[in-house]
Amino acid sequence: MAAPSPGYSITVRAEAPAAIDTTGTLAAAVADAGGALTALDVVESRAQGLVVDVTCNASDADHAERITAAIAAVPGVKVRKVSDRTFLLHLGGKLEVNPKVPLKHRDDLSRAYTPGVARVCLAIAANPEDARRLTIKRNTVAVVTDGSAVLGLGNIGPAAALPVMEGKAALFKRFAGVDAWPVCLDTQDTEEIISIVKALAPVYGGVNLEDISAPRCFEIERRLRDELDIPVFHDDQHGTAIVVMAALTNALRVVGKDIGDVRIVVSGVGAAGHAIIRLLDAQGATDIVGCDRHGALDPDAEHRDEFRGWIASNTNPRRVRGTLKEVLAGADVFVGVSAPNLLDGDDVATMAPDAIVFALANPDPEVDPVAASRHAAVVATGRSDYANQINNVLAFPGFFRGLLDAGVSDITDDMMIAAATAIANCVHRDELNASYIVPSVFDPDVAPAVAAAVRHAAGAHERHTDDPEDAHA
Repeated sequence: MAAPSPGYSITVRAEAPAAIDTTGTLAAAVADAGGALTALDVVESRAQGLVVDVTCNASDADHAERITAAIAAVPGVKVRKVSDRTFLLHLGGKLEVNPKVPLKHRDDLSRAYTPGVARVCLAIAANPEDARRLTIKRNTVAVVTDGSAVLGLGNIGPAAALPVMEGKAALFKRFAGVDAWPVCLDTQDTEEIISIVKALAPVYGGVNLEDISAPRCFEIERRLRDELDIPVFHDDQHGTAIVVMAALTNALRVVGKDIGDVRIVVSGVGAAGHAIIRLLDAQGATDIVGCDRHGALDPDAEHRDEFRGWIASNTNPRRVRGTLKEVLAGADVFVGVSAPNLLDGDDVATMAPDAIVFALANPDPEVDPVAASRHAAVVATGRSDYANQINNVLAFPGFFRGLLDAGVSDITDDMMIAAATAIANCVHRDELNASYIVPSVFDPDVAPAVAAAVRHAAGAHERHTDDPEDAHA
């Protein structure tokens, strides 16, 4: 059973006898059922009995029901109500809009709205570039999805995707002060999505594409980058790649290996896997093998899209063939962005000494982290209940903060490598160890460091492209 998690936190309101050991008995019932008690509050007390709120973490929804049944089975206890604390947090949504300017009297209204606002409208009509200076455009990102590839849940549609996009917007604000808004589109037609996002673009300073299935996501991102004058970032690709690169930088420091010398196996060649492989290649990795469900991509075969074709043509220099388990033997690094339970501890044992395992399928990784840790030197997952959580929130808030501040539209490999380096360097040398290769998502230094790195890289890119000699190179 997975460890209890706050993602499955419940509060059980129970009537219980007014005995001296009542609360202890309830706590014992939770523990016996495998729950993690986090709070126990007496909300009503009378001579004949108590009403107690028992709050605890479970490992999944079924486990929460078993804990509730264990509480109800205590003699004299009656369960009144069970509240799922995750659903309570989402009631009414997680976002709201607040004005930045005071609207207390007639003068405020005259400047913020009519008649004064007309002058600002005319100024923007005369010079459209002023929209960045005089509207929310300078600090606003559209979080765009079609709901076709949400988390590990698959094609659940735009309405069901909205809680994820709300959460994404909340993280933008919390970690980088960026105002983001969910844009969940009720279409999965590539041309319609491109057309709609282009029509919405005047309001936003950037676009964060999210949870759009491959290979359509590649075409949508490429076209929007070409046709818009604001940055377009596909977080499932590039956010994941940045944080994986940051984590691998520090993991290699821990084991004393160089990226140019290690053998890397990547399981999953969709959006995330493609971007990870591209960024690892740009950073100097020389021996990468990409695997799909059938094993190593065949460099001589026809592939269903150009992106798999690029991986097959530009990686696997030793031209190894075989299943994932077979090609993993002797590898220094495993990066999984694919499916649960593809490997076991015996497979990890076939890897090179001081192996690095990033099993990032969520919520269930490609290999059990505990089993992997018996053989690998460094293990990371996408989960918060194990060490070394590789989480995109380390990248996208600060990355967009830097893009918006720099006022650029291009996103380059140099920017992504700079962001990855900044994240890695937020773990100081005296903190670095096998269980701490990426900083906490709550580290206040991360987003500003990423933003500064992106601004610097953006400035270098602008200087390079503005150089007349470079223009003719």
